[in-house]
Amino acid sequence: MHALPPIESNPDPALGQALEQPLLAVESCLNLLGEALLRRDSQAIELHASALHQALAEAIAMFSEAARAGQVPQGLRNRLVQAGGRVAAQRESLARATAALDRAIDVLMPGEATGLYSALGKSERKTLGGGSYQA
Repeated sequence: MHALPPIESNPDPALGQALEQPLLAVESCLNLLGEALLRRDSQAIELHASALHQALAEAIAMFSEAARAGQVPQGLRNRLVQAGGRVAAQRESLARATAALDRAIDVLMPGEATGLYSALGKSERKTLGGGSYQA
């Protein structure tokens, strides 16, 4: 995780407004992604995750530049930290959903075990001598 930007006691109001826009974009993308996750809408999840990635990249670039100048307003800094927490929570939620889906697929479509018959009816069993059984 990135170090938090330094806090400026009297930040430039114009800079605060400039930082507000990318932060609003991140917050909006987080809201849309959260709604898509609740609906389990895979196309919307993909769309909003991509938009969030772009919005985060832009916000981080702008906040990093402001941090080098020591001019990150405390309120925006707090919101950025909260947005980071929401990103982590959504990532964890998505990881849990993916694991649950993987388990469901394993139950519904188990892999072919050795020693069973395949779809063609041929035995998958291996013999020591490499020969075949006759009835």
